[in-house]
Amino acid sequence: MSDKKTFNISELSQEFDVTTRSIRFYEDQGLLNPTRRGQTRIFSNKDRVRLKLILRGKRMGFSLAQTKELFDLWDETLTGNEKQLLKMLEILGDRRAHLEQQKDDIAQAEMEIDTAETRCREALEELQKKKEQQSLAAD
Repeated sequence: MSDKKTFNISELSQEFDVTTRSIRFYEDQGLLNPTRRGQTRIFSNKDRVRLKLILRGKRMGFSLAQTKELFDLWDETLTGNEKQLLKMLEILGDRRAHLEQQKDDIAQAEMEIDTAETRCREALEELQKKKEQQSLAAD
């Protein structure tokens, strides 16, 4: 965790390996709230933590709307609450169910590919045998 109290957009961009455009987009979506010094955005440590959480949520498949909803619930109490935790558990459960369905779909697709591949190999083998027999018969 950084001991710095404020950050500019380039520092956050480099630290989290995201574009400055992405950071500005998150700001436009109400997920980050930097102060301004002229045209310069000044991000607080809270913004830095939020950016980290946005990116973590993104890796887990959360939508930005879900992330914003969690942030809004947190902001209602300043320390989070039961409502926020229940919402987080709901989102995690939905995401897990979605991933399980994707795994099932992938397993089904792999079985179908295996079956098609086996049929193709058998058909190819049959064709090659016929070709060999025709070649021997012609000789």
